[in-house]
Amino acid sequence: MKRNATAVWNGTVKEGKGHLTTQSTTLNQTQYSFSSRFEEGVGTNPEELLAAAHAGCFTMKLSAELSQAGFTPEELTTKSVITLDPAAGKIIKSELTLTAKVPGISEEEFQKYAKIAEEGCPVSAAFNFEITLNATLAS
Repeated sequence: MKRNATAVWNGTVKEGKGHLTTQSTTLNQTQYSFSSRFEEGVGTNPEELLAAAHAGCFTMKLSAELSQAGFTPEELTTKSVITLDPAAGKIIKSELTLTAKVPGISEEEFQKYAKIAEEGCPVSAAFNFEITLNATLAS
């Protein structure tokens, strides 16, 4: 399976601007710029897109693990916070925060499957930086 996206950039890094389009066109000439990446400008940025990819992938992987174990998740909500260290010029961390409603599961089982999903998510495997997980089982 292959997926793709295209980035177009015009101008210098600080004054220029670009847009992103995904294969599905969910992003369709979605703007991004220096301002949207390093300040609070309008548009998206690579770190935000990585956060969405990590949260989405991890959550689907956890759903699969729970389902295979016989549990039906009522709701899984995951937030990923990507940290970019501007001084180092690299992304250094993804922090996953999960809140889940899973009827009939013990805290111990829940934490076990959350850890399996964190380690087995293809996006986690692609990242070469620290990943943390804070998983809360809601009653």
